Amino acid sequence: MEEKLYHGAAYYPELWDTKTIERDIQLMKETGINVVRMGEFAWSKLEPNEGEIDVSFFLEMINKLDENGIKTVMCTPTPTPPIWMSYQHPERMHVDYNGRTMIHGSRQHICTNNPYFRKRAAIITEELAKAVGHLPGLVAWQLDNEFKCHVSECMCNTCKELWHGWLKERYGSIEKLNEEWGTHIWSQYYQNFEQVPQPGPVPFLHNASLKTMYQLFSIEKITEFCDEQANIIRKYSTAPITHNSTIHFSVNNEKLFSHLDFASFDSYATSNNYKMFLFNCDLWRNLKKDKEFWVMETSPSYSASLEKYAKPHPNGYLKVEAVASYALGGRAFCYWLWRQQRTGCEQPHSSVISAWGSPTVGYSNVLEVEKARKEIESIIFNSKATQADIAITYSDRAKVFFKTEPLLHYDYNDLISKFYKLMLETGLHRDLIPENASLQGYKILYSPFIPYLSDEYLERARIFVENGGTWIVGPMSGERTKNHTIHLDASLGKLEKVAGIKTVYTFPVDGTDSIGEAFGVTANLGLWSSVFAENETKSIGRITQGLTPGMSFITETKLGKGKVVMLGSLPIGEKGEKLLKELFLHYANNANVQNRFHITEGTIVAPRETKYAYIWFVINMDGKGGKVITLQDGIDLLNKNRVYKGEQLVGSYQYRIFKFNK
Repeated sequence: MEEKLYHGAAYYPELWDTKTIERDIQLMKETGINVVRMGEFAWSKLEPNEGEIDVSFFLEMINKLDENGIKTVMCTPTPTPPIWMSYQHPERMHVDYNGRTMIHGSRQHICTNNPYFRKRAAIITEELAKAVGHLPGLVAWQLDNEFKCHVSECMCNTCKELWHGWLKERYGSIEKLNEEWGTHIWSQYYQNFEQVPQPGPVPFLHNASLKTMYQLFSIEKITEFCDEQANIIRKYSTAPITHNSTIHFSVNNEKLFSHLDFASFDSYATSNNYKMFLFNCDLWRNLKKDKEFWVMETSPSYSASLEKYAKPHPNGYLKVEAVASYALGGRAFCYWLWRQQRTGCEQPHSSVISAWGSPTVGYSNVLEVEKARKEIESIIFNSKATQADIAITYSDRAKVFFKTEPLLHYDYNDLISKFYKLMLETGLHRDLIPENASLQGYKILYSPFIPYLSDEYLERARIFVENGGTWIVGPMSGERTKNHTIHLDASLGKLEKVAGIKTVYTFPVDGTDSIGEAFGVTANLGLWSSVFAENETKSIGRITQGLTPGMSFITETKLGKGKVVMLGSLPIGEKGEKLLKELFLHYANNANVQNRFHITEGTIVAPRETKYAYIWFVINMDGKGGKVITLQDGIDLLNKNRVYKGEQLVGSYQYRIFKFNK
């Protein structure tokens, strides 16, 4: 890739005539759009009839865009198979949990495991890669579009056969599966693999093992399809390959991106939910370590469909959203979409240009983004995003376990995002890392809401602690086995030995008037909880009221040079949030965490560095303006003025960039 920050948009030239395309290219140049993504929904354009493939339209489009200084991300068109593939072929279609077979239309209506779909998908991808893979205007590839966005696990007959084969490979014998799943309960015992059902409609609930394993099977199969597509492209093209994902889809992003070249995500968080946008930046930065991520889709103003719409961004917000993404490790900031669609189900969605070619309500903000991109580009390329001292594990596998066992409507993404937002408010710089990420360079590791902690994860965490790290575990972590069953040796299994604790009870604390005290703060407790006996551990938080007074909900145990901290219950309410923040700051101070910024609510610091200097991008995200305290004199890189240590002001939706000598 060229050494530039990309400012882009999704574009659908197959929907427009030649005159409109020419006008669009001119407007893109005027607006500052230097990259477009196209082709993801164009299978019927590329292959209108089976076997009649013609990719010349997109070949010409890539060259035409390149001649005008605009690069292309080319997509494989597999999310929207054409009518000739689906018409009168129900055996190829996706079947949902309720046994409903999808019909042609919308997108993702075909099962991606169907062998005929796989065959035709491979053919169209190969023809596309052969035709455009070598073009100088091609900057990257995107596979498909938002895997498992509108669908989750498929229940068709193809998937049923593959499911049985997957189980045979995983367990070896039906006796082993029965033992691991405990299938004598409710007479669920199976005599052979072919009898194991898909988790379709039942009178009550499925065995937890069945439902969790079927989700993991589905995740592995969509990853397999992703890898298959990437391998085809690599035979003909050296351009890097990605996929546009989010945390909300039924995929494992760590596995999905493991064989791709860089990570990218889509986000439609509204301005009042900017913390969720930052959550994505902090996670996708670490899915492909040391490689810039792309914001592949975000709205220039608001998201909408025929059924709903979101709040438009206030003027000024889009600019700081883009600057934050670039500063936190992003390479590209791209909109969905360039020209408003005149037909289909997303007609109301905001765009850069209206369907009739005039600027939209977000257009002036897009111009602000381009001005900011030019202003910060050299600073970004002469520095790198700073690794945090604090890591929070994000687990797509945990998301699966919570989908099977939501209990009181618990949602993994909701739980961990609230946890993340509280840490963000303390001013502590943090990384969100996948389960198998290296722990090198971190001082604190948080592992909240991970029901199954693998032996490999436990071992890496143990070594991290023995070498001096602080590991803070829970709540709701370690309670289940890999097969989604209960441990038989202890409530939290091997974790109890590593943490040096004994769990006395696990139960739902909600509604029991349980109160805990820690760090000088008293708060109500909630969530499904574990309470601990003191034994030889150091009790940090004690329960003072409720069903288990005198027991601990926070413990600390020394291990080697470090310590393991168990958080058995979640403090709730305003006082609970205060208690959690005190916990974050206590252990940050204890571990000598360096990247803690004294900022007002609504303002963030995105730290970067060079060999000789620290660089702070100070960004107001809430439109209320804010303050940051600098600890030494420095330089304001935007106006070259000297900055003296102390309080610095940042205006509404303003960004400032400070440089300090190391």
